[in-house]
Amino acid sequence: MYRLHIANKNYSSWSLRPWITLRELGIPFEERLTVFAPGSNWARFRDFSPNGKVPCLVDGPTVVWDSLAIVEYLAERHAGVWPADPVARAWARSAAAEMHSGFGTLRNECSMCVGVRIALHRVSEALGRDVARIDALWSEGLARFGGPFLAGAAFTAVDAFFVPVAFRVRTYGLALGAPAAAYARRLLELPSTREWEAAALRETWRDEAHESEVLAAGTLLEDHRARG
Repeated sequence: MYRLHIANKNYSSWSLRPWITLRELGIPFEERLTVFAPGSNWARFRDFSPNGKVPCLVDGPTVVWDSLAIVEYLAERHAGVWPADPVARAWARSAAAEMHSGFGTLRNECSMCVGVRIALHRVSEALGRDVARIDALWSEGLARFGGPFLAGAAFTAVDAFFVPVAFRVRTYGLALGAPAAAYARRLLELPSTREWEAAALRETWRDEAHESEVLAAGTLLEDHRARG
């Protein structure tokens, strides 16, 4: 059975991608969660991950790190990770790769924090561009391939890559057009997403670096997380 190493579900957007891919596709795996600690986690995460980061997938003697590499590894072994149609598959891979390498302002100014709601101090020009691109990309996929998911009728890895964005949309009240906003809600209503969220809300760990990023972005409106 696969072993997937992740970090705090409240914060770790990178961990969420392969986790929800596995869960939505019904691929059995064992979860190993290592909590973020103050300062650098590189040495601790190096115990299981070659690059000292999460996520990391272990399959017997094979170790695969980085969320995109993990998804491609799974796609070689399981049907349904990417769309079967070659045109939809090419689009899905491109959109997932764009998420993987881009949207730096969205990441930096709207750090994932599942359990809180924030009123942003401002939407910077760069953040506005990232949100507009998300809106356009989601709307294109839904219209082109017929929905309800980005590349067609079935959930695939491209949707997994955008689940953390759906959490950010809700946390920070990011404005999207009607099709994209409905898609974000659809992702958050998936049973696997709700399972991840419930676990995130039960976490009592707080990582000061992540908390500072979130509170720097705006005013805290709600905190639904359990107290330690």
